[in-house]
Amino acid sequence: MNASDSNDRARFDVLGIGNALVDVLSTEPDEFIARNGLVKGSMTLIDTDTAETIYAAMGDKTEMSGGSAANTLSGVASFGGRAAYTGRVRDDGLGKAFSHDLNSLGVHFSSAPATEGDPTGRCMIVVTPDAQRTMNTYLGASATLSPDDLDLDLVRNAEVTFLEGYLFDRDEAKEAFRVAARAAHDAGRKVALTLSDGFCVERHRADFVDLVASGVDVLFANEDEIMKLYEVDTFEAGVEAVRGVCEIACVTRGAKGSVVVTADEMIEVDAHPVARLVDTTGAGDLYAAGFLYGLTQGRPLDESGRLGSMAAAAVIGHMGPRPGMSLAQLVNEI
Repeated sequence: MNASDSNDRARFDVLGIGNALVDVLSTEPDEFIARNGLVKGSMTLIDTDTAETIYAAMGDKTEMSGGSAANTLSGVASFGGRAAYTGRVRDDGLGKAFSHDLNSLGVHFSSAPATEGDPTGRCMIVVTPDAQRTMNTYLGASATLSPDDLDLDLVRNAEVTFLEGYLFDRDEAKEAFRVAARAAHDAGRKVALTLSDGFCVERHRADFVDLVASGVDVLFANEDEIMKLYEVDTFEAGVEAVRGVCEIACVTRGAKGSVVVTADEMIEVDAHPVARLVDTTGAGDLYAAGFLYGLTQGRPLDESGRLGSMAAAAVIGHMGPRPGMSLAQLVNEI
């Protein structure tokens, strides 16, 4: 399968729908995690006051537009793909910065900013010496995305609409996902979903299981997430549970690489070598970018998986969720 089999050529290769957040990163010792009562390696939703407390406690900070799906679409654009993004920001300084940054990276972002309600969201990402990232997210305006915020013409004009699991916490956002998936399929397009986080899966397991079975063509998950989705105890059981439920499932395993699963085959993809592990932030996001870029360009599933592994390796070798290099050069290495 490749996503470009539709009769008419889409305007975009991939459209992402997700939480529009500004990422704030800092490197901290393990004691920082304990001192601030954080859950290491997880994504925790926080309120405004907690966000301000953690922000003040963090040391030297790096700030950039972010959110999982936005990182993926930035990767697609870096490969040379045609990328677009839908997310909700406020008409404030961070909202303007988010919009300017994404567009400067080659990602089409034209969502009208909200003129009332919560401010633009932000995610505080604490990286410990073992390169694990602990995310503390104030969703702000991003969480109130609803079907009214969708541009269905954009959905119809994207080969793949990519949905971010983190956005799944409110009923309005769940309905937006369903509306987008129906519009994409009615136009003969594909729908991809990333499960995003094990805790997210546990909060919404039944809804995710239903969405994967009824509205998703390409699923992205890591080992923990696929096991929690199907309530099984082993990676192998998770792979068997998802086989054939959707057209393609990509399950990442960190240093063990990944597997690309269809009803008929399971393709093992080695992890790409990394000279020095610095920060795992964005690894899953960039894997999805590489795979979706390959898929929409009509490349075989094994090559698409290798592009995902190479993009993930590029991002974990330095600080932050962006690879800091043009990913287009990786295509030639395939």
